[in-house]
Amino acid sequence: MYLRMRVNEGLHMSKAEAAQAAPCVLSIQSWVAYGHVGNAAAMFPLQRLGAEVWAIHTVQFSNHTGYGDWRGQVFDGAAVGALVDGMAARGALSRCDAVLSGYMGDMGIGGAILDAVARVRAASPAAVYCCDPVIGDADTGPYVRDGIEALLGGAALPAADLLTPNLFELERLAGRPCATRADITAAVAAVRARMRAAGPRVVLVTSARTEETPADSLDLVVAGPAGTVLIRTPLLDLRANGAGDVTAALFLYHWLATGEATEAAGRAVAAVHGLLRRTRAAGSAELLVVQAQDEFVSPSIRFPAVPL
Repeated sequence: MYLRMRVNEGLHMSKAEAAQAAPCVLSIQSWVAYGHVGNAAAMFPLQRLGAEVWAIHTVQFSNHTGYGDWRGQVFDGAAVGALVDGMAARGALSRCDAVLSGYMGDMGIGGAILDAVARVRAASPAAVYCCDPVIGDADTGPYVRDGIEALLGGAALPAADLLTPNLFELERLAGRPCATRADITAAVAAVRARMRAAGPRVVLVTSARTEETPADSLDLVVAGPAGTVLIRTPLLDLRANGAGDVTAALFLYHWLATGEATEAAGRAVAAVHGLLRRTRAAGSAELLVVQAQDEFVSPSIRFPAVPL
């Protein structure tokens, strides 16, 4: 919706004014020098689509921790807050259209992210907060530090406009198992009721495999003010760290562009499926974010959305 209005306005804009019309996203996530997770996964797809990305890194590692060995530094909440202070001093927060967050690291980081959201909203009331509530997954269980899951459910959820949990995270946030599509619908409704009252309360459930999902498929469910739909894609034999980070970033961008949950999800899902398909074909252990960049702009395959 935001970007669509800016495009219409752009018919009467100079080139300099059109450049200023690019949506501005404050992305507070981890960073790796090698590979693509956190900001290293989210930034380029957003930039390729034309967004201005202001990245604050919560860690700076050599590679993602799934390798079992890494080097680097973990930042704290004070470090994140100091960067937000500096941006505020430049008057940047008033031009921020969205805040995007992923893995929070610890309570201090989580608190700093929510403080940044509040400060952005004070300066730019129409800004939205997209929270990827990273808790864990069905294979590993929770893998965040003590207190983070409670913070997500107790403070982040009521601040969020858009939420992008996987199925395991949805179950944790809703406090109920999701074995069927009906279970997912009920869990999503429960979670949406706890999201920011003034916001659109949009939830995209990624990796939603239930008893009704065929063995060769993967379901995604998106719910918003207009209802709930399911998008089914072929299941790819690939475990790629960072896919959720790309999904959240693209979903946010397309929500800003259209204001429609189903369309935003459809575009994001198609692009990520194309990215994963090309990554698998190349036999790469890391997402081929740069090599597959055309998928972000013009996905090879779109998938239908079915009302639930």
